Amino acid sequence: MPSFRAQLNITGLKPGNQPEAVMEAAVAAVGSAHIVEANQLDVVAGVPRITVRFTVDANAYAAENRQALQAGANMRHAVEEVATTARLAVLRRSRGKWAPVG
Repeated sequence: MPSFRAQLNITGLKPGNQPEAVMEAAVAAVGSAHIVEANQLDVVAGVPRITVRFTVDANAYAAENRQALQAGANMRHAVEEVATTARLAVLRRSRGKWAPVG
C-alpha cells in the first residue's frame, strides 16, 4: 500500500481549544478513510508543523494521489475548526524519498 504524508503548518490556536486538539482533529480526519501509520509535531523555523503519515488502498497511481490529496484537504478542514493554518503539503514515499504530490 502506498505511503503518504500530509504536513500542515499551524499558525495559531482558536480560542477555547487545547493544543492537543490540533493533532486529534488531524488524525481523526485522515483516519476516517485511511490507515494512519504515525503522526508528529515539529517546529520548523519557529512555526509548528503537524505531520500525519498514512496509507491509501493500492490502485492506479493517479487515483492513489487523488485519494492522498483529498485526505490532506480533509485534514486541513478538520484542523481549521480548532486552529489557524498555513501551508499544506502532501508527499508520497517513492524509492526511499518523500516527493510532493500534485
